[in-house]
Amino acid sequence: MNPSSSTVSKTEPSSLKISHTDPGIQSAIIHRLLFHLHQAHSLKNLVIVCVGTDRSTGDALGPLVGTSLAQRKSPLFHLYGTLDEPVHAVNLQETLDKIHRLHDDPFIIGIDACLGQSSSVGCIQVAEGPLRPGAGVNKELPPVGNIHLTGIVNVGGFMEYFVLQNTRLSLVMKLSDIISKGLYSAITEWHYRSAPLAAQEK
Repeated sequence: MNPSSSTVSKTEPSSLKISHTDPGIQSAIIHRLLFHLHQAHSLKNLVIVCVGTDRSTGDALGPLVGTSLAQRKSPLFHLYGTLDEPVHAVNLQETLDKIHRLHDDPFIIGIDACLGQSSSVGCIQVAEGPLRPGAGVNKELPPVGNIHLTGIVNVGGFMEYFVLQNTRLSLVMKLSDIISKGLYSAITEWHYRSAPLAAQEK
């Protein structure tokens, strides 16, 4: 979980924040992800880490995205964090250690729920740099990802644990569906575009 009301209002050239009700959200997310994926070093070492737990409605965004992606059984990325095998505060460092042990120079995409300002609830962000899990609930956890996607599930700033527990599942499901579809589409397109270049380099 990455509640952060201070960072969601910043709009950087390489970042995107868009409401889940925006009719162009899928194409916007795909376009932004393709922009970031061009930074990856290899088609073989793309890793997605979905942070969160199904024990909290608001914090279930990451595992829901992970479960949706796992059902696609894609060989184009390595996946950590599902409803059955969540990545959370207790095992996050262990998971990151395992990723760096198994995957040479991985390009990591972090996925997490986020709390923000009331005007931003329901928005999805795609940004360069790592997630800061637990920042809004005073937990010191390792950063996750070369880039990250977050869904702003509720309002932050007060009683974050209670707010996450009382977040509407309907919104979390909608955000997770958009993120999983956009991410899968972007990775598939990126692979299609990059494969001819990789073949030429051999």
